[in-house]
Amino acid sequence: MGNILFMKPWNAWKVRLDKFTDHIWEIGGDIEEVLVTKPATLQQVEEIEKKLGVKLPLSFRETLLQFSSKIQISWSLMEDVELIVECPQEYRKFNCDFGWDLKDLIRINRFKNIFIKEYHMNTDDPISKVWHNKLIFCDVGKGDFLAFDLTEGPDCPVVYLSRNNIQGHGYLLGKNFIDFMDRWTAIGCLGPDFSQINRFISSSTKQLDPNGTYAKKWINWIIGD
Repeated sequence: MGNILFMKPWNAWKVRLDKFTDHIWEIGGDIEEVLVTKPATLQQVEEIEKKLGVKLPLSFRETLLQFSSKIQISWSLMEDVELIVECPQEYRKFNCDFGWDLKDLIRINRFKNIFIKEYHMNTDDPISKVWHNKLIFCDVGKGDFLAFDLTEGPDCPVVYLSRNNIQGHGYLLGKNFIDFMDRWTAIGCLGPDFSQINRFISSSTKQLDPNGTYAKKWINWIIGD
């Protein structure tokens, strides 16, 4: 019991990730990449923080230093490929291209800053305001991002940013990075684009819900327990 109580959260993430990708492979899905690199050094983290001009959120920093400086998870159920088991049509669109990379934080946040200067300088506009005081850690694709809301303290929440300012813009996904990853791995490591994860969020303030009706249905199908 003691070992369970003191298990680091990323150990549970890795167990879930391995279990989930094993099941994707077993049913005939495509596993393109499962990359988990070694942790960053304190010097590497501090160098990035200096260039960014901001301290990384506490639980993200801890994850980088103790778990991995870069992960990349890519899989799909491929609509045009026959699976070993019968698959509900709604799941055939599910895929994942998710990760973070300490070394890439400078580039993606520079892009965000340019985007704000061009389109969202007016903080009186509620849509534009969402883009401010954010630190991006994951490029979702098509101009969307996962980011930290730096206005909420040193271990700030994870939110969704939508370039088109429509689906999911400003939605809360986790109260901090570890909470977000706990929730993300519990719902089966889906790609983070809002067209997929919206099924697992009941409102803009409710976070990813691994105990919701849809999540239980999906997990029961893919994992079976």
